[in-house]
Amino acid sequence: MDNLYNESILVCVYYGPNGERLIKRGCKIANMLKAPLYILTIDPKPFDELDAEKVFYIEQWKEFANSHESAQFIMKDNESRPVSKVITEVARDKNITQIILGQTAHSRWEQITKGSIINSLVRDIPFVDLHIVSVARYIRDEEGIYDKGVRAYLIKDGDKYQLSFNHEKDTEYEGIFFKEIDTDFDNGIFRFMKNAETLQVLVIDGIVTELKNVDIHAAMNLDNEDE
Repeated sequence: MDNLYNESILVCVYYGPNGERLIKRGCKIANMLKAPLYILTIDPKPFDELDAEKVFYIEQWKEFANSHESAQFIMKDNESRPVSKVITEVARDKNITQIILGQTAHSRWEQITKGSIINSLVRDIPFVDLHIVSVARYIRDEEGIYDKGVRAYLIKDGDKYQLSFNHEKDTEYEGIFFKEIDTDFDNGIFRFMKNAETLQVLVIDGIVTELKNVDIHAAMNLDNEDE
C-alpha cells in the first residue's frame, strides 16, 4: 500500500541487544503508518576494522532490512562527525518524519541522557518527531564475568551442539561466544540468530545441550550452584 501519511521512520541503533527492541518499535510504527523504515548505525571506525561482535550485529540489522520490503539498512562507518550531524544528514536525505533513539547507560548514545543529541536534532531538524525509548542495559554483566565476544559456530552433534571457532560445512549456527573469565574450559554464553530472533544459550565445556534462551544472571547462578 502507498504511504498514506507521507511518513518515513528512522531507527538509530548501536551495538547490543537493545537494537532489536528499537527496530521492533520502529517497525510497529512504520507498519501502522504504511511508511518506509530506515535503520541507521554510526561508527567512527572503518567497517573492515570492526570486531566480530559489531559485525555480527550489523549482519542482523541487514538481515532484518532485507526480510522487510519497506526497510533499508544504512551504515555510516569511518565517521568523525558528531552523531547528531550524521543523523540530521540522513533524515534530510530520506525525508524522515520520525526518529527513534535508544537511551542507554553505556554506549555512544549516552549523550542522549545529557540532552546534547536531542537539542542538536531539535535545532537542526525541528520538523521531525523524536521518540526516546528507554532500553535495558547492555547484556554484558557488570561484574565482568565474561570476556569480549568472539565469532564462533555451533555444529550439530547428535542431540547436542558442539562449539567451534572454525566455519565448517556442517555448521548449523553462526554467532558470538562470550567466554567466562578465569576458566580453561569453553564455558559461557553463545548469542546467535534463529528464525529472525536473537537467542543466547548456555555453553558448558564447549557443548550446548539445548537451544534455550537464558539470561546472564541465570547462567551465573547455575555456575555457582555447580561449584
